[in-house]
Order: sequence, then C-alpha cells, then structure tokens
Amino acid sequence: MDNDKNYLGIDWGSVNIGVALAHEETKLALVYTTLKNDKDLLKRLGVIIVAENITTLVIGIPSYINRQEVEYEGEKLGRLIQNNFPMIVEYQNEMFTTKMAQVNLIERGVKEVSKHDDAEAARIILQEWLDAKK
Repeated sequence: MDNDKNYLGIDWGSVNIGVALAHEETKLALVYTTLKNDKDLLKRLGVIIVAENITTLVIGIPSYINRQEVEYEGEKLGRLIQNNFPMIVEYQNEMFTTKMAQVNLIERGVKEVSKHDDAEAARIILQEWLDAKK
C-alpha cells in the first residue's frame, strides 16, 4: 500500500547530520532531528529507519560534484545505508539549502539558528524531492 511509504531526508555534514521525515500520505517534510556525525551515526540512523518504517532515503548532494571524478561523502553514506537496510536511496541537489534554512529560521524567530539549520536544511532537501515527484 502506497500510504505505508515513509521518507527520510538527510543534510550531510562533516560535524552534524540534519534529518527530516515525511509520509507518503501528506507529502509534507518535517524537521526530525540533528545527529552528530561520529562512529555511531549508522546505528542511530538505523534506529530511526526501523522506528519510522523508512522506505526511501533522500540525501542532499552538491550539484557541482563531478559524478565521474569525485565521490561525495553523502554517497558513501547512501551505499552504507543500502547495504544495511532494504530501501531506496535517492539524491537531491542541496545547493543553498543551509542558507534557505537559516532564512526560514530567522523569519520564524528561532534563536541560535546554527543549532537548528542542519535539520531545517534536511527538511528543505526532502520537500524539494517530494515536490519534484508530484
């Protein structure tokens, strides 16, 4: 049943990973959490994937990456996830999402924007992917 599909969006960073969640039924991406990018990242993502019944992972990647010459860290994460969990991994252009996230948060009056911009960037990445699929 299509309404059982859940999506996880990832804003990959060398220090923090922003995470967003969306359900097929609403197609509305919501901020989920920010995770530390450390040795336990895959385990913590796995807990979320299982708990939220994730069927598709959407990872933001910079559009300037030359696909033949450079492998982006987010793509390595995507392969790791696919090797450990039965799901689809997709990639979405993430150019300017952190800047857009900061603007959104400032407009909403959020304090300490830098503590929240990774998860908001993940929400933007996932929402743009969802919107492109409509």
